[in-house]
Amino acid sequence: MSEVARAVSERGELVLRRRVDDGALELRVNGVFVMDDVETSSEELLASAVLSSVRRPDRVLVGGLGLGYTVRALLRDVRLGEVVVAEIEPDVVSWMRAGLVPSVLDDPRVSVVLGDVRDVVVAQEGASLDGILLDVDNGPDFLVYNENSAVYASPFVTTCRSKLRAGGVLTVWSSSASPDLEAVVTSVFGACEVKPVPVDLQGRAETYYVYQGSL
Repeated sequence: MSEVARAVSERGELVLRRRVDDGALELRVNGVFVMDDVETSSEELLASAVLSSVRRPDRVLVGGLGLGYTVRALLRDVRLGEVVVAEIEPDVVSWMRAGLVPSVLDDPRVSVVLGDVRDVVVAQEGASLDGILLDVDNGPDFLVYNENSAVYASPFVTTCRSKLRAGGVLTVWSSSASPDLEAVVTSVFGACEVKPVPVDLQGRAETYYVYQGSL
């Protein structure tokens, strides 16, 4: 491994590094693998799930910038009006602006708000979003930050629902199957669509999951 960048925040250590074996760019938080730029199918599914479900994606909010693949997939759709990205780690944004990670931030449709996604969502006007995409941790059962458990709980999911326009969707990424998350989304939206995503994670067959509630 070769280290590309390292930073420490109040939440711990972030490391951006380049793998020697396949040349992949990899992000780790507190030593835990978060994502790389090889297996991006589940991040892209988050975007396609929203884009295929809403009639006009005028305004979409993404929780978690990461390496930018969810946002990049959204931007491919010429119908997209605006995407607001909530990112809690300033260094993740700085690395992208510095070119250490291929940038999605030069597209005029993209704006970044530094802060906890819960605060960013709360600050949105009611019924002002066509989609909310949450990819802020490894899912409710394998948290990098314990505080993120609130992202997957009923009060915040209910808040997300209140910010969606008619026909809007909430999509949530998880690194594992989560019956509890499915139950929360179902209780708030009346139904939950679960989409398994088979992935090849550095030679290991894994399955990620996308959970979606629709108005």
